[in-house]
Amino acid sequence: MTTLEFVNVSFSYCPKSFIDQMSFSVAEGELVGLMGPNGGGKSTILKLAAGLLSPQEGVVLAGKKAIGSYCGKERAKLLAYLPQILDLQAPFRVGELVRMGGYPQEGSLALTVEEALYTVGLQGKEKTLLAELSGGERRRAYIAMTLVQGAGVLLLDEPLASLDIKYQFDLYRLLKDIAREKGVAVFMSLHDIGMGAMLDRLLLVKDGRLIAKGDPGSVLTDEIVRNVYDLNDSIGSFMATNRTVCRALAVAGSP
Repeated sequence: MTTLEFVNVSFSYCPKSFIDQMSFSVAEGELVGLMGPNGGGKSTILKLAAGLLSPQEGVVLAGKKAIGSYCGKERAKLLAYLPQILDLQAPFRVGELVRMGGYPQEGSLALTVEEALYTVGLQGKEKTLLAELSGGERRRAYIAMTLVQGAGVLLLDEPLASLDIKYQFDLYRLLKDIAREKGVAVFMSLHDIGMGAMLDRLLLVKDGRLIAKGDPGSVLTDEIVRNVYDLNDSIGSFMATNRTVCRALAVAGSP
């Protein structure tokens, strides 16, 4: 079932169009990646998906209704958005942060705080201060908050950024499990070509335009990647090696 859909969406920060007539969908239980060079439109697309920005043309649908037609609480029940920078300075404990996700549920949580922390591998950390967590653990805590929120779509802006390779793969496997076991659609931006090769589908964008979409094998061809990232011919063997290494690590780290 489609949970998020862009239908001929256009958006501009100025008179010149940036996002141009973009159409795609994300289905229940899918892990979909959004890739492209810096400034290509990834964060803007995620903000449009979250309803933080409104398209000048076209429509963003969530649950078959325009995202702009929902009030704040209604939208929060459908979509959970996490920006790239999670720099909350308040001295919250992990359990307090996660419990905040229950705001749109009005007392009936999709998961208890304990269940959410267990799902993300942070059981026993409920009373730990956020400042005492590692970068990877902190991202897991925020994801636990979205699980309590009960949204059917997770919108994640660069969730793997600034994480070492172990935490990248831990978080990848966590998101994959959430998608498969809970039927949540995960739509995330990322840069790493090897990691992108392991997702269900990819959208490749450049200068606000959708260049390619489909399974990773059809999107991450050397020709398409060289064109989108303006690379020279010598980079092809590096990309192939990067994809192979990431696949091997994913298999080795599977339960």
